[in-house]
Amino acid sequence: MTPRLFMDVLLTAGAVVDLDADRAHYLRDVLRLQADAGVMLFNGRDGEWRSTVQAVAKRSMTLQVAAQTRRPEAEPDLWLCFAPIKRARLDFIAEKATELGVCRLQPVITQHTIVERVNVDRLRANAVEAAEQTERLTVPEIGTPVALAALVAGWPSDRHLLLADETGGGRPVADVLADLDDQARAAPWAVLTGPEGGFTRTELDLVRRLAHVHAVGLGPRILRADTAALSALSVWQAIVGDWRRATPRRWPDYATTTMQA
Repeated sequence: MTPRLFMDVLLTAGAVVDLDADRAHYLRDVLRLQADAGVMLFNGRDGEWRSTVQAVAKRSMTLQVAAQTRRPEAEPDLWLCFAPIKRARLDFIAEKATELGVCRLQPVITQHTIVERVNVDRLRANAVEAAEQTERLTVPEIGTPVALAALVAGWPSDRHLLLADETGGGRPVADVLADLDDQARAAPWAVLTGPEGGFTRTELDLVRRLAHVHAVGLGPRILRADTAALSALSVWQAIVGDWRRATPRRWPDYATTTMQA
């Protein structure tokens, strides 16, 4: 199987890429790669490239980029804004939201948020691993945590927002999305979900003042915060996003192995 790695470096034919000790260890000692073995690379900007192992040392490895195998592709402009939860569930959100195609993960501090310290580097590591595994060409941006009031104050005027309202004040999410006109479907979007204790009435009223907010319900059951976020993303992708495109491409010349965090 051919490994696939995210490398934040310029990728072009003939370029030489030096791996750090951790990635070199993974390829050399875990996957047992030797000289001339293939490695797929992507950087979030230049598509995907095939490379080969040129040199293997005790604590380093050098790759040479050979040829582009996939060009950059348009992706949905979809954010996930979420109240931080316990670490294991937060890792799960970062991983699955990346698989579901979000372009930004934005932690939001609300009145009922219990976990206020967020390890942004850990979130990014989970997002990178998910992007490697799913053959995605980009990695979501990871925002630093912001208070809900600050998020609303700086909200882009053209970005539509699905507000997960667990109080029953919203229409079914599938109905809301199905009724959108073409202009709204083409707009940038975001999903906002609250903490395990939910939003306060004051917070809901604050968010509802935004120009393009759509308060939605996610069914008759109370969902965990991570389940709510991924459910809303899935419905959006199915009705508005890129799930309407053809099934995922499969590349017969290689299978994918990714570096585990």
